[in-house]
Amino acid sequence: MRAISISEPGDADVLTLTEEDRPTAGPGQVVLDVAAAGVNRADVMQRLGFYPPPQGASPLPGLEVSGTVATLGEGVDGLAVGDEVCALIDGGGYAEAVAVPAAQVLPVPTGVSLTDAAGLPEVVCTVWSNVFMTAGLQPGETLLVHGGSSGIGTMAIQLAKALGARVAVTAGSEEKLQACRDLGADVAISYQDEDFVERVREETDGRGADVILDNIGAKYLGRNVDALATAGRLVVIGLMGGRKGELDLGKLLSKRGAVIATSLRARPAEEKAAIVAAVREHVWPLLEDGTVRPVVHQTYPLADAAQAHRDMEASGHIGKLLLLP
Repeated sequence: MRAISISEPGDADVLTLTEEDRPTAGPGQVVLDVAAAGVNRADVMQRLGFYPPPQGASPLPGLEVSGTVATLGEGVDGLAVGDEVCALIDGGGYAEAVAVPAAQVLPVPTGVSLTDAAGLPEVVCTVWSNVFMTAGLQPGETLLVHGGSSGIGTMAIQLAKALGARVAVTAGSEEKLQACRDLGADVAISYQDEDFVERVREETDGRGADVILDNIGAKYLGRNVDALATAGRLVVIGLMGGRKGELDLGKLLSKRGAVIATSLRARPAEEKAAIVAAVREHVWPLLEDGTVRPVVHQTYPLADAAQAHRDMEASGHIGKLLLLP
């Protein structure tokens, strides 16, 4: 099969179209013929050499796919050859076929195309596990999302609004801010020329954000704590702004706040299965009735993976970038 491999850590040109052995389905697995694969910032970090795959995972990049079930491994129930599905995977998505634990497979939601479904598993599982399962966002609370126009951001806005929260976002251009408003964001803040701490305080009558979903890391650490409400929860899921920052524990203590750092890829299989099951129960009905939808910015042929990564790093996109094997 054709696949994209990483010849060595480096810029986008190290993504190479290669011929690889087609995977086989082990016990509890299915093999999917891939229709589309999501491009995520984690793939860029892997390409740069900063985010190696977990032990036993495919070395090929790609953490979410959609496709058709091709073969079933021993002990798999509830799926059949020919089913159209999408899946959360540990790696290997940039390929024409991929082996997936059956417990991480989801049906393509009614009303969503097979291609667009590839943009769902990673972002939906990330948002649901962090904002709702870990941080416990409640109706009436305020969620602040950094990078509101990203794949994760566009999904976080929609899910939080659907479940009764108020949403503030940061983004870097008026086009992106308007896209966030169109998806339901109540407060759209330009990080280019506004102080998000001040705006969040103004918009919440001085209370602050109950939950902050942050992919920046060190650069925003202190200001995120400033923006937290009493009993607020800061969830860090990325390090685009650095790994090491200074944390004022006294300020955090005075707010009875929490700082939580999480990742999805390296979690044990049983944890991923639990997240996928929760997503199917709580999010899939919202996708099927049209309350929530995937936001796809652009698709690329598999051979153009390097260009997709360049576009990801340029951050001009709104929503998801997808590869089409």
